[in-house]
Amino acid sequence: MAKQVTVKIDRDVQYLPAIAMRGLVVFPNNIVHFEVGRDKSIAAIEWAMNNNSSIYLVTQKDIDVESPDQKDLYAYGVVAEIKQVLHVSEDLVKVLVEGKYRAKLLELNTQKDKFLQAAVKAAPMRGLRSENDVETEAMVRSLKNCFERYLSLGPQISKDVIYNVLSSDSAVYLSDYMPANLLMKYQDKQAVLNEGTLSARLDTLLYLLQRECEILAVEREIDDKVNDQMDKNQRDYYLREQMHVISEELGEGEDTHAEADTYRSKIMALGLQQDVETKLLKETDRLARMQGNSAEAGVIRTYLDTCLDLPWNESTEDQLNIAKAQQILDREHYGLKKVKDRILEILAVRQLNPDVKGQIICLVGPPGVGKTSIARSVAECMNRKYVRMSLGGVRDEAEIRGHRRTYIGAMPGKLINAMITAKSRNPLILMDEIDKMASDFRGDPASALLEVLDPEQNCTFKDHYIDIPFDLSNVLFITTANDLSAIPGPLRDRMDVIELPSYTRVEKFNIARQHLLPKQLKNTGLHGKVSVANAALYALIDGYTREAGVRNLERVIQQVLRRCARKVAAGEAEKVSVSAAMLEKILGPRKVKPDYISRSNAVGIANGLAWTSVGGEMLPIEVQVIPGGSGKIEVTGSLGDVMKESAKLAITYVRVNGEKYGIDTAALKEQDLHIHAPDGATPKDGPSAGVTLTTALVSCLSGWPVRADVAMTGEISLHGRVLPIGGLKEKSMAAYREGMKTVLIPKDNESDLYEVDQEVKDAVRFVPMTDLSQVLKEALVKPKTIAVKNKENKGDKEHEVLAAKPAKKPAEARM
Repeated sequence: MAKQVTVKIDRDVQYLPAIAMRGLVVFPNNIVHFEVGRDKSIAAIEWAMNNNSSIYLVTQKDIDVESPDQKDLYAYGVVAEIKQVLHVSEDLVKVLVEGKYRAKLLELNTQKDKFLQAAVKAAPMRGLRSENDVETEAMVRSLKNCFERYLSLGPQISKDVIYNVLSSDSAVYLSDYMPANLLMKYQDKQAVLNEGTLSARLDTLLYLLQRECEILAVEREIDDKVNDQMDKNQRDYYLREQMHVISEELGEGEDTHAEADTYRSKIMALGLQQDVETKLLKETDRLARMQGNSAEAGVIRTYLDTCLDLPWNESTEDQLNIAKAQQILDREHYGLKKVKDRILEILAVRQLNPDVKGQIICLVGPPGVGKTSIARSVAECMNRKYVRMSLGGVRDEAEIRGHRRTYIGAMPGKLINAMITAKSRNPLILMDEIDKMASDFRGDPASALLEVLDPEQNCTFKDHYIDIPFDLSNVLFITTANDLSAIPGPLRDRMDVIELPSYTRVEKFNIARQHLLPKQLKNTGLHGKVSVANAALYALIDGYTREAGVRNLERVIQQVLRRCARKVAAGEAEKVSVSAAMLEKILGPRKVKPDYISRSNAVGIANGLAWTSVGGEMLPIEVQVIPGGSGKIEVTGSLGDVMKESAKLAITYVRVNGEKYGIDTAALKEQDLHIHAPDGATPKDGPSAGVTLTTALVSCLSGWPVRADVAMTGEISLHGRVLPIGGLKEKSMAAYREGMKTVLIPKDNESDLYEVDQEVKDAVRFVPMTDLSQVLKEALVKPKTIAVKNKENKGDKEHEVLAAKPAKKPAEARM
């Protein structure tokens, strides 16, 4: 209950509770209902109801003003009688009032208790006596005619309002009733209420009604013109705008039409081929017809973003300065002269003929020899963007060519992602570990690369996801592999193979001194505080690492520097000098143990050479004879089928030619042979051990020792021919590393010596062989012979036979 307030009673001025109306104008003799939410307005209504008082209703000029003052209110309002009050909630009241008469606001007291109090003075409309004048009647007729025209233009008006207007001829009634019930702005209604005379009010009302009719007529005319002249695109745009408004009203999410327009402008700006542009615009139109929060709209957005992110027109300009390229390669890589020459030759051809088709380069070599870093250096030489994509373990064709968009979670393949990352049409893409790809029921990724790595076909490469052709012919592809034989033939045929050999001991030392050590000194913050002696580096290479490349060497160097960093950080020393003698204290005992190879001339043991994916290795073969057997052959050491066949060939050769070496071939039927290759946990296979198997077998059966400084490799035939093998460069490197002085190779591999490093050829003597007799002559140490003259009655010819000393018993053969 509001506090009782005494209202002054004056002859002309009344003090009434007031309500400031927002966007609503009340006219005399009209019943209006409205809602009240402000505290002061609710308090005014309660006071008026409790004191049986009228209430003053006045419209505020700006509906956003929360606490209006007198300057915020219009000068004229209506004194009304409250008919009904309904409390909807604590903060909302519905009120039904009836306007009584027009009144002018003289003063507004905003500090009066809890509600507004207005000092008002009645301001009745003047000129009421002229209501039946001819001029007034003509004005009323004009109002009715204008009202009928207003109805014909389409506004929705209640039938009761239409009847009351058309059936009444009272100018006073119409001047209050029409503005109160027609669809007009509250400012226009207030303009009618402000008029103090009947004629002026009718004149203003007629003007406003005619103006509204003109606006409605122009709107209809515009609609007619739009409907007549609108072509398909205009019609689509109009409908999209309507859908946009409807979507906003329904709260159905994002505006796909504006998005589609943005995508459409981006596509048109790219200047793509006609078929590509048509495809993308079609997807854009599909997006415009969808709801923004639908799953399919998200799929189309992702597709369009992927296509627009592709570098359709961006490219970098090649810088093919051979001298600068030579400088970069020499700065980043030590040695590798042949590899650098091949790369410079490729760059020179591109300089002379920039339009040459992209050449596919394949760098093959053991791990850690610098294949990946060489590709990065080539990109720097050519001023091209560099992107690396790893193919190791890839077994799904979709990872190369992408997934079709019919699948949930579809995405483009590695190539398209690489192009997006590069942001250039002509980057250098490194396909790392191309020999590690696998194929299964999901597809064959190596076959998917056939189109990519073919310069004649990749100009129209089509990823399954984007489903439009993209030009890859300007891309320079470089692939890397450890094992060239693991790459399928058709794919290998498309690539220009450059082999990177294993590093020699001297090369590892120079790489460590010039590259690895400065890099790790910088990383550990020890530059100028730690020095490493040359002897220490050689000791690290020989005693703590065994590899074709230098990765483990870098780790060991880092381990040594960490120990030095600990001393410097603890204040134990300002500077540390690492010598070879200190390594055992820092790193512990030598990690690299000597290979199990024959270091002295021995019977039944021959040093062979083998190729692995990480470089060449020494492969000793042991043979032992077990007397009292039945001619059985035992082969151990995880030997494969091909190697077992080589052992059978060696035994056949011994049985046929054993007498030349003092071997009792008849006794082989009563002896068992055991052939073994140490390091039994490692599988071994291949035909190139045939020479080694035969040498070890002949040595064991004849008792002639095998030279410890000789290593050998070669396949054998049934008649003792020495056949060519592969991997001579890696095998020769292994022989050089183990200190072999002589390497026996097939005669047909003599041309492969061109690829062997000069340092190896200077330290090792390579002896080409054509048959096993030459191999045995070079590898076996013959004992002193005793000449025995045997005269045989074979015509008149006398034969001299050289008989060797008796062979040692097999059980006493030296290992």
